[in-house]
Amino acid sequence: MTTATPSMSSFIRNRFVQAILLSGLFLQIGIWVRNFAVLLFVMDQTNNDPFAVSMISVAEFAPIFIFSFIGGTFADRWRPKRTMIWCDLLSAASIFAVMFTLVYGSWKAVFLATLISAILSQFSQPSGMKLFKLHVPEEQMQLGMSMYQTMFAVFMILGPVLGTFVYHQFGIDVAIGVMGVAFLLSAAALTFLPADRELGDDKPQTTLKQEMAAGFRYVLSSKLLTLLGVSFAAAGLAIGLAQPLTVFLVTERLDLPKENLQWFLTLNGVGMIIGGVMAMAMSKKMLPQKMLMLGMAVDAVMFSVCGLSTVTWITMTAQFLSGLVLPSIQIGINTMILKNTGQEFVGRVNGILTPLFMGSMVITMSSAGVLKNALSLMGVFQISAILFVIGLLVLLPIFNYSGRKEPETANSQPASQPSGN
Repeated sequence: MTTATPSMSSFIRNRFVQAILLSGLFLQIGIWVRNFAVLLFVMDQTNNDPFAVSMISVAEFAPIFIFSFIGGTFADRWRPKRTMIWCDLLSAASIFAVMFTLVYGSWKAVFLATLISAILSQFSQPSGMKLFKLHVPEEQMQLGMSMYQTMFAVFMILGPVLGTFVYHQFGIDVAIGVMGVAFLLSAAALTFLPADRELGDDKPQTTLKQEMAAGFRYVLSSKLLTLLGVSFAAAGLAIGLAQPLTVFLVTERLDLPKENLQWFLTLNGVGMIIGGVMAMAMSKKMLPQKMLMLGMAVDAVMFSVCGLSTVTWITMTAQFLSGLVLPSIQIGINTMILKNTGQEFVGRVNGILTPLFMGSMVITMSSAGVLKNALSLMGVFQISAILFVIGLLVLLPIFNYSGRKEPETANSQPASQPSGN
């Protein structure tokens, strides 16, 4: 199965790929119906109260900071297939419990559905990355990440439409039912994954604290992972700075009604879909760090153009091209993590780098409005472009890195600590 040049047919025949993509499809349906049905329901119940709406985002994103590294550590301790199945089953159970509460109790229980599934995803997602490492040949990892990212990009366009349709046509009860069934179907798809490998009884026992510390030492012992973390943080700062202000490009720079924002976002989403397909084709020929650096270079230029442009077609073109290369950034980062991390550390490395990106993005999201008022919209987008350039420059030392070596676990944890699980 492992060949010098990965083919799409051999990749699709991989039993793991078939199961994980089918599970991902059901999860995306459940997540997007959840996101928009809960959003619209809360807005209807609270008469568009901004605090209540903001609490939905808190329920979605707070678990990333609180549970991401903990979930990654447990993903390295537990059997990944079993972990993912249980997470989906528990998500479904919590959603059906919320449905019962809606009928007999308070509507505020919908926040709980979002919070619980978001927490459980912090345990499930790193387990999925670990399974990629175990079951996908190295030369096909980039192709796998490309296909996965393309599916996410498709739902960036279809997801809001699907969630809005289900809620408006059938109401919150049916929407929550769809979420629960989607998680159950995801769990069913995961049962077709190859069985978890048996864990040896001769592995030394360690505490959760020891394994978390070993995860940090492992990342810091790897020049590649450390540079990737810095670059990831720079990208998060850049995206968080520009994303909340996109509407002002439409209203202030282009002097268009705010309703036109949807067309710019649609163009960006279409670019992401096409970019994901292009990344699949490029995965055979381009090293992941070169794909990542290409994406950051193009985004730096496009963010700068968006800030400077007062011509509609130029801004729309920049939005499309920015979306076109976004999959290259995400695919490049995920592939580099998988290729350059020992399978016993995949969960912890993912648990360190993911909140690093999200935290950076939230920091600049919260300060974007203040910076816009203090500087200008054009100035903020130029700062965002500079941050992408910084992230790009950080990666220059690993431009031609082959990606074949992983940090020695002996250098990153005491000999008494386990190499797996």
